[in-house]
This record gives sequence, structure tokens and C-alpha cells, in this order.
Amino acid sequence: MPKVIFELPAGERREIDAEQGKSLLVAAQQNDIDIEGACEGAMACSTCHLIVSEGWFEKLPDASEEEEDMLDLAYGLTRTSRLGCQITVTEDLDGLVIRVPDETRNMMI
Repeated sequence: MPKVIFELPAGERREIDAEQGKSLLVAAQQNDIDIEGACEGAMACSTCHLIVSEGWFEKLPDASEEEEDMLDLAYGLTRTSRLGCQITVTEDLDGLVIRVPDETRNMMI
């Protein structure tokens, strides 16, 4: 199973085994990493906003226009921001480093 490293807001680093074919959102939630995912991965919010480390960002498939529109609503948007529900775990992502933002903005409530 590919390893994914989450850098949490408090500074802790958590390495998880992420099941291939699952989204980063699902992998995080299955491993008790606190990522909201208010729309349950339907790409209708930005609460699964993650920040991909510089070295990994270019290795990911490009974000769709719909994902970019949702990212515009994310709190603390960066150049390497992505939605966790839109990144599928593959063997190529073994060692991926992701930072979980300090805050999210839930527009669904």
C-alpha cells in the first residue's frame, strides 16, 4: 500500500497506508485524520482542501475546472492546493506529503 504523510495543523506528521483507488479524503478519514469532507466527496464544498508539498504537486494529474472553482472557496488557498476528494491514491503517490490547513470554510451550513 502506498504511504501518504499528512502534516497536521499542530505540527504532527502522520504516515498512513492509503488504499489504492481511494481518494485522499477517504484514506485520511479511514485513518482518523481530521478532514471534514462536508459534501462526502461530491465536490460541492472545499472542506477537504489540502496543500500538496512542492515536490509532489507537479506529479499529480491537473485539477479539473470544477475542482478549481471549488478551490476558490477554500480558506488559505495556495498554489499547490487541491481537494482531497479529487486525488486518487496510486502506487505512484507512495511517499506523498500533504499539509492539512489550519482552518476550512464550510459553505454548506
